[in-house]
Amino acid sequence: MTTATGYSSASGAPTAASLASVGSGNGQRATGWEQTGTQSVSPRPAAQLPQRAAETTAQNPWPVSVLSEKFYGAVERWPAAWVTGQITQINTRRAGSAYITLRDDFEDIAMEVNGFGRFAAAASQFVQGDRVVIHGKANLWMKRTSLSLRGDTILKVGSGGSLKAMIDELRKRLKGEGLFDQEHKLSLPEFPKTIGLICAPQARAEGDVITNVNLRWPTVTFKVAHVHVQGEQCPGEVVQAIKQLDADTDVDVIIVARGGGSFEDLIGFSDEQVVRAAYACATPLVSAIGHEDDWTLLDLVADLRASTPTDAAKRVVPDVNEQSQLIEGAIDRMRLRVRSRVENEIRLVEGYANRPSLTQPHTMIEPHQRVIDDALQRLDIGLRRIVDDAQLTIEKAHASLTALSPQSTLDRGYAVVQSSDGHVLDDASQVNAGDNITVTLKKGVITATTTSATV
Repeated sequence: MTTATGYSSASGAPTAASLASVGSGNGQRATGWEQTGTQSVSPRPAAQLPQRAAETTAQNPWPVSVLSEKFYGAVERWPAAWVTGQITQINTRRAGSAYITLRDDFEDIAMEVNGFGRFAAAASQFVQGDRVVIHGKANLWMKRTSLSLRGDTILKVGSGGSLKAMIDELRKRLKGEGLFDQEHKLSLPEFPKTIGLICAPQARAEGDVITNVNLRWPTVTFKVAHVHVQGEQCPGEVVQAIKQLDADTDVDVIIVARGGGSFEDLIGFSDEQVVRAAYACATPLVSAIGHEDDWTLLDLVADLRASTPTDAAKRVVPDVNEQSQLIEGAIDRMRLRVRSRVENEIRLVEGYANRPSLTQPHTMIEPHQRVIDDALQRLDIGLRRIVDDAQLTIEKAHASLTALSPQSTLDRGYAVVQSSDGHVLDDASQVNAGDNITVTLKKGVITATTTSATV
């Protein structure tokens, strides 16, 4: 198993192959193996089974239980040891028992540690991320041939240099640079057409996202980039996938999805290069790593953090049924408003149609006609007064002219005497005997010649 292999690499304990070679040595070691353990080895008679690993053949193999028992016997002879590392998973929920995943401080190697009684009570004080020293003895669970360390003592050595502390320091540094600032985060498109999905090949997270998105918004298409989601290859491949999908103009939003896992399994999504790639991404990016309680630095820099891949699917696309209801509701409101507007206009037109100005149009003219009639009457009266005044003035002027006219004098019997050149004669000295004179009477004119003139 992985944990057994990792433990062998870290401590130098023998592997399955080395155990088999030990079994092919002297007879005393083989006899010891046969007598080791308290569990039943096999229902087959021991005489029919090979005594040593080298004696097994394809026709006469060892049952799994026999090989597992021989592993168990070998592991039991290993001495106890002190081991240090960081707790990436711890479960102390069951009273009197503790199950821990311990990770190497420098290598990507982990091992399972379990313990009971006083060890479990002491382990309950620790949390994920603590760096500890554990004393224990190797133990093989024969039912699954699973290798672990049975702890009896656990001590805390501080958080300095631990993986969690290093990530926390990176988080503080990146936060100081503004990578997690809210104003940098982009809004998700309301109706995305193409979703870029970064996940492991054939992962459950991929199926969760695609299935839930298609159920909610069937018109969406996907562009999937498969990457390693843990281990040394994870950060580089995730960075490359983000850049690739960000450069694709068809992609409207990117989802980085992974199912749950231990702290060490998710460590690739706290890599500085991954965080900076997400920060530089011009396409809205959603982080859907692990479960609700899991966190990575990618969650902090992402434009949206979803608690699970399924939650991401629900948050990047609308629900087609909800949108249909919204559209139907909007149409109903539009119809109601249009109907109300039309009814209001009809009432307004009917009100206009019932006005006297339309039912009896001449009533609109009557006030103006009255004004015109009154004006004409006032004009006639005014003109008559003006004419009367002018006639009176003329009569007065005529009377004055008549009174002042020479004709009136003539009418009274007087005459006007004029010389031949037309001058009026008012002095007899102005006339000599023999001058022609003209005498104007009331009626007619007399031309005469003077015979004498007396002053």
